[in-house]
Amino acid sequence: MRSAVTVSLTASAVLAGGLFAGQAQAAPSAPSITAPGGFVMNNGTGTTLYGKAADTRRSTGSTTKIMTAKVVLSQPNLNLDAKVTIQKAYSDYIVAKNASSARLIVGDKVTVRQLLYGLMLPSGCDAAYALADKFGTGSTRDARVKSFIGKMNDEARRLGLRNTHFDSFDGIGSGQNYSTPRDLTKIASSAMKNSTFRSVVKTKSTTQKVTTKSGGYRYMSWTNTNKLLSTYSGAIGVKTGSGPQAKYCLVFAATRGNKTVIGTVLASPSEANRAADVKKLLDYGFAR
Repeated sequence: MRSAVTVSLTASAVLAGGLFAGQAQAAPSAPSITAPGGFVMNNGTGTTLYGKAADTRRSTGSTTKIMTAKVVLSQPNLNLDAKVTIQKAYSDYIVAKNASSARLIVGDKVTVRQLLYGLMLPSGCDAAYALADKFGTGSTRDARVKSFIGKMNDEARRLGLRNTHFDSFDGIGSGQNYSTPRDLTKIASSAMKNSTFRSVVKTKSTTQKVTTKSGGYRYMSWTNTNKLLSTYSGAIGVKTGSGPQAKYCLVFAATRGNKTVIGTVLASPSEANRAADVKKLLDYGFAR
């Protein structure tokens, strides 16, 4: 009888061992991406799931605007319905820099909430300028913008980010606007704790009613540059970026079940490469 039990237990152990061995073999292998920098983490636990040159400083393009939005949303006693009058300086800046635009009209009165949509969906550098001018401090526009960028850097330090620095409110910097895949992911993870930020960055398109200079109104329609929202199941954000130095960047997040995966790719050589890289990293993140 004892012998039979021993045989039975041994057989069970072999079966169990085979099962666990099979599971170990099924563990996903880390993907190969074309982007020179990438990082992925479990947003709930903060556990690193993937890294490639995760702490190498690179130009960030318009992914900078995540911090722009975060600084605005962290202002004390923030009134999202406060109106901001669009200045000629904002449109002149767009023309001078050949920058991405929310097509804001001089003289229109646009709410802070609407400016956040204009900032994050069409990646409006005019909206970024308007927000920096509104929430910086100082007696001149230049002083207010400088103050706002200072707040961006203060927030980076508060988050403990040693490889991030901003010299612009929109990513069009002068050589000192940089971050890393890990740092950008941490900025986005922190920003996603804000319900307004989450609502904005998951929006595929929106039409907003704004007040004109004459007291009438017009409708502004904006479409999100983040195509991941329409192409990846569970995608919830966050922000695209591109530029001559930055190339193609994306800070991304998706939720499936109770798990949210968040990450960043920097300097992908093309938009198609960026999309392929992000899909690989999300798939890998959910498989881990």
